[in-house]
Amino acid sequence: MRKVLVIGSGGAGKSTLALRIGEITGLPVIHLDRLYWGPGWTVPDREAWLRRLEDAMSADDWILDGNYSATLEIRLAASDTVLFLDFPPHVCVWRAFKRYLRYRGKARPDMAPGCDERLTLGFLHWIWTFRARQRDRLRRTVATRTGDAKVIVFQSQRKIDRYVEKLAAERAG
Repeated sequence: MRKVLVIGSGGAGKSTLALRIGEITGLPVIHLDRLYWGPGWTVPDREAWLRRLEDAMSADDWILDGNYSATLEIRLAASDTVLFLDFPPHVCVWRAFKRYLRYRGKARPDMAPGCDERLTLGFLHWIWTFRARQRDRLRRTVATRTGDAKVIVFQSQRKIDRYVEKLAAERAG
């Protein structure tokens, strides 16, 4: 496990899981939200975004968390492990709301500087409809573009916790 991709709906816990695994493995964590966004939520031009992503992925090892469907196939092809957080919409909306309350008025650690936490109806709608609109396509893409990568789908926090505990035990022993 040297190149890990963590994907799933907004609010699923991708960044949190990436950090937990990074602490255990020592792999550097790269938050795609931090890489993509500019101050004030400015969108980079496509070439600048691809350059930043390619630079990040040129390292020997990493954990990338985030979706960004336009570059998903590139990241899947380079990954040896894919962790897909497939949680129900109500869980993700609740987590996004809690995150908003925790970070409102400031940028969270996994976000680009100058991108203060916000919670819009559009974002909540995207989270709520993620499973219905994007899940099957995401699963097909993962199934056809990962090559020999190990793919693990998590549908509960308990399964994530068990996985992290097992990983920690393996690394310690």
